[in-house]
Amino acid sequence: MKRALVIGSGAGGATIAKELQGKFAVTVLEAGKEFHPLSLNLSYMDTIKKTGLMFDEREIQLLFPAMKIRKTVERIVMVNGIGLGGTTTIATGNAVRMDEDLKKCGINLDHEFEELYREIPISTGHQKRWRPATRKLFEICQEMGFAPKPLPKMGDNSKCINCGRCVLGCAYGAKWDSRKFLQSALEKGANVMTGCKVEKIIFKNGSAMGVEFRKGWKTEFLSADMIILAAGGFGTPVILENSGIVCEKKMFVDPVLCVAAEWENAYQNKEISMPFVSQRNGCILSPYFDYLSYFFNRAWKFHAHDTLGMMIKIADSNTGAVTKKAIDKTLTPQDKDRLKSGVDDCQQIFSRLGIHESQTILGTINAGHPGGMLPLTKDDAETLHPRQLPNNVFIADATLLPSSLGNPPILTIMAMAKRVSKICAQA
Repeated sequence: MKRALVIGSGAGGATIAKELQGKFAVTVLEAGKEFHPLSLNLSYMDTIKKTGLMFDEREIQLLFPAMKIRKTVERIVMVNGIGLGGTTTIATGNAVRMDEDLKKCGINLDHEFEELYREIPISTGHQKRWRPATRKLFEICQEMGFAPKPLPKMGDNSKCINCGRCVLGCAYGAKWDSRKFLQSALEKGANVMTGCKVEKIIFKNGSAMGVEFRKGWKTEFLSADMIILAAGGFGTPVILENSGIVCEKKMFVDPVLCVAAEWENAYQNKEISMPFVSQRNGCILSPYFDYLSYFFNRAWKFHAHDTLGMMIKIADSNTGAVTKKAIDKTLTPQDKDRLKSGVDDCQQIFSRLGIHESQTILGTINAGHPGGMLPLTKDDAETLHPRQLPNNVFIADATLLPSSLGNPPILTIMAMAKRVSKICAQA
């Protein structure tokens, strides 16, 4: 049986592994290790915060290795998951279909989305658990004509205990993540290797013959008949660059900025993350407890259970690049205008609670949805295979997305990965 190497175990990689195992002998190479939720009592984090020792977001990796933090020149905090499950383990579990730009390229993923809806439990049942503050925010957004909608979540709502730690890893099995698909692949005979950071693809006569990867201090080689890169928007372009395949000088990241205020007994830190969303012009608004800002932003001085926050996530311009040297990303004037518009909307929402804009605080701009470095075009509609790639190398992550979604991308990435797997199976 031919061997397929899948690089990465997140949304795209785990999906590919599940779909291809049996048609190929699949081996998944994951740079990180086993994922473990942050088990530390957050009151301990509060104590550390008061000492002033928590001043750089990158420090979170000392306590929570599964969350990798990098910063751009503009001090935008870039976040991604590292370990089995990739970023799905520290995401909020949203199941949002966002494939309009793919449709414009002639790519119809209806069947793939239908398959995912059958395979993954998705519901808005968490609405029954909303706390009064969230219900009030929802009502205000309705009154303001913001058309809020409960966000569909992947997982088993009956297991949720409202611990509020979705982005720190669900310890109760309530939130679905891609390790479920990975387990299915393993049960069918796939092999998973952790702690293996792929550095480059090795070619012979124009076709890929395997990959070089580092495991500990050693550099090793693993041969393959087919290679699928799913190392994410920060990983896949670097592997391609090291392999002599240059991506376009493009990158979107879906920047996030949170607006917060003191609101007694909001207990947003004890509720499911992003319970509902309002789609605005080029951005979304959603209730959100911003852990990174709470722990590391000096302006966030309110007690956790008295902090009420709203997330602004924008669809940013596809400008910038990720290379082996650095992440080059700056916000354009349009991006900044969209963030400013979102801040104005959030302050208007808070004003309905009697909170003046002078009483609101802004969080740290962060981002965790990198993509668009090798975007699909109409020419790729049938193959989902950019012409820069050798015939036996495919991509199954957000690197292929034509533009910023400005929304949670996991479900769309998995649908795209399903289509890629079908194409690979016929290759």
